[in-house]
Amino acid sequence: MLAIRLVSGSTRPDALVLPIRPGGSDAPPALVPTAVPPGDDVRAEATALLPAARLTGAAGEIREHLRPGGAPSRLWLLGVGDGDEAGWRSAGAALARAGKDETQITISVPGGSESALRGLAEGLLLGSYRFRLTEAGARPALARVDVLVTDPDALADTLAAARVTAEMTRLARDLTNTPSSTKHPAWFADQVAGAAADRPDLHLRVRGPEELSAEGFGGILAVGGGSVQGPRLVELDWRPAGARTHVVLVGKGITFDTGGISIKPVPAMKLMRKDMAGAAAVVAATLGAAALRLPVRITTLAPLAENMVSGSAFRPGDVIRHYGGLTSESTNSDAEGRLVLADAMAYAVRELKPDLLVDLATLTGANAVALGKRHAALYAENDDLAADLLAAMTAAGEWAWRMPLADDYLEYLASDVADLHSSPARGAGSVVAALFLREFTGDLRDRWAHLDMSAPSWSDDVHGELTRGATGWGVRGLLRWLATLG
Repeated sequence: MLAIRLVSGSTRPDALVLPIRPGGSDAPPALVPTAVPPGDDVRAEATALLPAARLTGAAGEIREHLRPGGAPSRLWLLGVGDGDEAGWRSAGAALARAGKDETQITISVPGGSESALRGLAEGLLLGSYRFRLTEAGARPALARVDVLVTDPDALADTLAAARVTAEMTRLARDLTNTPSSTKHPAWFADQVAGAAADRPDLHLRVRGPEELSAEGFGGILAVGGGSVQGPRLVELDWRPAGARTHVVLVGKGITFDTGGISIKPVPAMKLMRKDMAGAAAVVAATLGAAALRLPVRITTLAPLAENMVSGSAFRPGDVIRHYGGLTSESTNSDAEGRLVLADAMAYAVRELKPDLLVDLATLTGANAVALGKRHAALYAENDDLAADLLAAMTAAGEWAWRMPLADDYLEYLASDVADLHSSPARGAGSVVAALFLREFTGDLRDRWAHLDMSAPSWSDDVHGELTRGATGWGVRGLLRWLATLG
């Protein structure tokens, strides 16, 4: 992974990056005042170049200027927009891509600007992300970025937090990008065990099919029953001393989704390795919270199953008994995510009794219909909880929009043979799925939030800090939010 160093001094590197901002009105863009300014000659040359470079200063704009025989020999002009964290994040990602043929680049940030450093570091680390199963193909050459600051020690913690956040987001991307020929429930559980192995302060329990059956996790067993790869329930616990708040995070972990007997068409099935992105996000966020030693207790539950077609697969019309006894009628085996989440949430409410419950799930295509590719749908009855989550997600650059939990649609959940109908054929798919999950929140109903994040979990193109493929959506926002709960 790309190395980022905080350095002091004004030595002239081979490749120097100068941040620029919009000039406003008819004025050209201008150099951003930085903690360690460039030499007068470099500053004058860059200022003279700005009008001819046809830059606006928008975040992520970048131009290279060659200076044969000069020091530095290559000068980069990099737009940071308004200079907020989001602008620096986009700038960092653009620099990681544009500088892929360099081995080392130097850049300076504004003096004492923690947000600029955090945004730059996250952008560099996420924009340079690549996922490959083999070593074939070109690999980025950029190995190190030096960030010029006046006092490296004062910003060391900020850089460390950005690095942990990016590393955990990259982990979630790796887990989600991994093909399902490799990735099955036991494999995922093993990856969590490996990641937690060097942290004795993390406690891990993995339930297999026999334990799930003995304890009554009927939803997880039903969804996983059609596969030769048995289901699992991962329970990962971070218990810092003195924690006053206990949060349970639940993430949908369908390692491949054929749709079951209600089989998907091929175009809808080909990316279903991403149907465990919610589980990847909550696991990575918990590992990140432990690495950052956030003073909040976190229990993460990742119900894992492979939804396959076979003689042992659950059928449309089956009635499923969930953990705790509530039953649901399923007439569409492609509405499987809510079944595994229901078990995990009911277990959390009855046995763990947390202060707050948040679930993340690639749950419905209706999320994308309503909000497009870059927004998750947020459901919560608690206005403060919703506002806090939205603020954290926005600060982290992960967008969500609050949607209504409309009680008018509760009639859609009525079943003639069970307590609930899990997959009604009528509309409002994302809302109805959230209402179904709400039935399993018990007395945590007003302290629960649901994030339907199927659309933003995957990017079809390069955009800011996003690369093609899994985005790791949710890790950054959750870590920001959890940091506010200590």
